Amino acid sequence: MKFGFVKVCAATTEIKVADCNFNANNIISAVKQIDSEGAELAVFPELCVCGYTCGDLFNQSTLISACEKAVESICAATKSCNLLFFIGAPVHDSGKLYNCAIAINGGEVLAIIPKSCLPGYGEFYEPRHFTKAFSGVKTVKYCNKIVPFGTSILLKNQNCANFTVAAEICEDLWTPVNPSAKHAVNGANVIVNLSCSNERDGKAQYRRDLVKIQSAKLVCAYLYSNAGEGESTTDLAFSGHDIICENGELLAESQPFNNELVYADVDLEKLSNERKRISQSFFSLGDDSYLTVYFKTDAKEGEITRNFPTLPFVPNGDNCKERTEIILQIQASGLKKRIEHTHAKCAVIGVSGGLDSALALLVTCRTFDLLNISRKNIICVTMPGFGTTEKTYDNSKLLAESLACSLKRIPIENSVKQHFIDIEHDASVHDVTYENAQARIRTLILMDIANKLGGIVVGTGDLSELALGWATYNGDHMSMYGVNCGVTKTLVKHLVKCEADRIGGNVGKILYDVLNTEISPELLPPTKNGGIVQKTEDIVGPYELHDFFLYYFIRWSFSPDKILYMAKRAFENKFDEQTIKKWLLIFYKRFFAQQFKRSCVPDGVKVSDISLSPRGDWRMPSDAQVNSWINLI
Repeated sequence: MKFGFVKVCAATTEIKVADCNFNANNIISAVKQIDSEGAELAVFPELCVCGYTCGDLFNQSTLISACEKAVESICAATKSCNLLFFIGAPVHDSGKLYNCAIAINGGEVLAIIPKSCLPGYGEFYEPRHFTKAFSGVKTVKYCNKIVPFGTSILLKNQNCANFTVAAEICEDLWTPVNPSAKHAVNGANVIVNLSCSNERDGKAQYRRDLVKIQSAKLVCAYLYSNAGEGESTTDLAFSGHDIICENGELLAESQPFNNELVYADVDLEKLSNERKRISQSFFSLGDDSYLTVYFKTDAKEGEITRNFPTLPFVPNGDNCKERTEIILQIQASGLKKRIEHTHAKCAVIGVSGGLDSALALLVTCRTFDLLNISRKNIICVTMPGFGTTEKTYDNSKLLAESLACSLKRIPIENSVKQHFIDIEHDASVHDVTYENAQARIRTLILMDIANKLGGIVVGTGDLSELALGWATYNGDHMSMYGVNCGVTKTLVKHLVKCEADRIGGNVGKILYDVLNTEISPELLPPTKNGGIVQKTEDIVGPYELHDFFLYYFIRWSFSPDKILYMAKRAFENKFDEQTIKKWLLIFYKRFFAQQFKRSCVPDGVKVSDISLSPRGDWRMPSDAQVNSWINLI
């Protein structure tokens, strides 16, 4: 599929215990349906050809022979299907019986993988019938063909270098040392698990968490297919709980007690990029004991069904409140350490009436509360200039007062006018010099107040502004500690809203007014009606788009054309393709051109998956060229 996306399926079909023909026919029907849906990989449950609950019938050669004949019929009937799939069956070799995963592609058995860990506790008694897997790989004659037989087998797609599959079976996942860990370090980025895990109270959540965690640990896609209706219910019930996860994220799962075919689009490029990023610590530990078996599927260029969150930095879901609080605590703990280390007597903040300074002030209040220092030692400085509107000035003043902080009002018009005289700049020319002079004068004022009072300047700039270079060099670009440097603009909005709701009262009301104010540096004179002239998102673009671009560009190293494809899907009801493409081009041009500002940013803590600190996550030459990226848009 497009951009490394591959459609996969975890399938549970109805079976009848020991009726191999019935079971084979249902598997054949399912494989053909899965193929028609465009999937290139599928996995069926453990021992699905005959049923897991056959008991001592496994000792009957009649059953074992019937299973092999059923596998032959499955191969013959699916020869034209364009996918690799795994089914479960018992396989006899050298007087021993093995519980196996059988890999089939193009009408042939490509490999047989025996189960490594055989449960013999509680309701399970597999060692009564089966032998656990041996080390290494040998061959076995099966379905009139010599087939690789063993656990150290990788199945690699001929047409996609990133598409490498390995298998484990049920209990293999539940044990302390998993075959899938060895599979992963040897190159498998998709793990299939053929399972027959009975249902009982609380087990579904445990199973789901186990698959999610395993996929995260191994940086892989993990397809778990579980036995369902048709297995014997003499003592146990089976729900057909199928799960598909990718790197810790649940992509799809079936409804309990409802045999289903569950599909998902897994992102093999994402997994490959992540493994490259961390390869030195884990994925370089493979050995040469594995046999690689090649399979072939023709890439299917269909539209993906996967959805992408429009706000990837913003917490959501059941643990939204907890995650939000942790982010605020991270910010506050970073500032707390800096104040303690520098023995600062106060914190100085430029409060503009905008979102960023509001969040910085809220975090500083938390910090001073943690330190048991009076909030009067937080010096809020409002510095009205040529573009300051009455609304933002009032909000900056009211917020500082409502939070019980100290407030200084220092107008900058006269200082800037004198500066224009000194540098021989015409004040009627509203160019970049006109704008940046105001920002630098404000930073000078903050720094000197901090020196005078023995404090530090708390920066207000955020991660989105760093990415776009939307800051005046040595102006608002600079501080003594940047509490928002790891927080994107969309996350700033979320955090301010959550604090408004938590605090409530007059502070909450002011914060909501801040949230409803246009984002602007207010460096140009307002309209005749006192309205804001400079609207940041009209100039650089919508922050929700830029944060989306930033996340997938930096965190997952996706190409611009892939990000464009994903953005069109994510924002299809809000932005058209032309608009997305316009701002994506601007994002890349600004990101590359403005690296010099990121090469010398103040300290500040990382709060999410991304940091642009030159001392942390992001090292980039300031003169790197952007052409290779924008040529793909």
